[in-house]
Amino acid sequence: MKDYKVSVIVPVYNAENYIKKCVDSLTNQTYRNLEIVLVDDGSKDNSGKICDELAAKDERIKVIHKENGGLISAWKRGVAESSGDYLNFIDSDDWVDLNMIEEMAEYLTGDEREIIASDYVIEKDDGSSRPVYQQLPPGVYDRTAIEKDVIPNLLGRENRYITISRCMKLIGRRLIEENCKYTNPLVVTGEDTTIMLPALIDCNRLVVMDHKAYYHYLYVQESMIHKYNKGLYENILLLIETTQQIVRDKFVGEERSLRLKQVDQEAVFWMMLVLKNEARGNPKGYRDNILKVCKSDNVRKLIKETPVEVKEKSNRLLYLVMKYPNHLTVSLLRLAMIWYYRK
Repeated sequence: MKDYKVSVIVPVYNAENYIKKCVDSLTNQTYRNLEIVLVDDGSKDNSGKICDELAAKDERIKVIHKENGGLISAWKRGVAESSGDYLNFIDSDDWVDLNMIEEMAEYLTGDEREIIASDYVIEKDDGSSRPVYQQLPPGVYDRTAIEKDVIPNLLGRENRYITISRCMKLIGRRLIEENCKYTNPLVVTGEDTTIMLPALIDCNRLVVMDHKAYYHYLYVQESMIHKYNKGLYENILLLIETTQQIVRDKFVGEERSLRLKQVDQEAVFWMMLVLKNEARGNPKGYRDNILKVCKSDNVRKLIKETPVEVKEKSNRLLYLVMKYPNHLTVSLLRLAMIWYYRK
């Protein structure tokens, strides 16, 4: 196995309670040819100081301090100042198994446009956990297989066929650098789609590992209950627009038309997130906002012209509200959110 240099990019913002555990899981990797880039995105707590202290103990750690600009600006700055042949991303409140990079690196060939994808574990703050595996069968996919089995399943499905996340992957640098133009700091939900969708479309070689859940994603229930994104609807509209542009740039002819229809299907599921956000986190204004979104011209057109397959019970209720927006369906949705997130 060739000893390729891997740059691990860690965006850091107000993560003083988590960053040491995250970085320890990187400095203790069995794979040693690492560059660990910690990007302090204007943290207001002691995160920046902790990053500097960690860097003083390991010469492979590089710390960048910058003004707050959001997640995308942070990891892009990390990419720009990194030097690895391959890129790996980890969020500062997560951690990884110590053998992750070594076992993933065994599949590297030096192709500038290859991705090695593993799986992850959802770690809840109540101590419970569960692994999440790719639906795309494990194996090595060359360009022909990617065009046949991967690209047709990237968009428009209720559940991801392959995770569109920059994390839990080794990614050829060129795939990221060439597609950074699609990223937009204003997209703060679903932002990984703007980089990983074009990267997966352009990929020459994709390896899906066989049930290797190395990455540990921290899920804090309390923060989810009280989390409300006032600008999510506008965020999703911008995400849809960006995804449409990616498809227009990457495909031509009939395939472009087919993929744009899949973007519309994806948009239906993204709009469900908007409704869930309002019903869960906006107890005073949820009704008016949900009715306004569902009765907007773009959503009415989307629902009328874009059939989707909805199997999950929670999504069925959200889809019902989108199809039949009225006080009764919206009230049922609010009650369902209260019940689901009850303490």
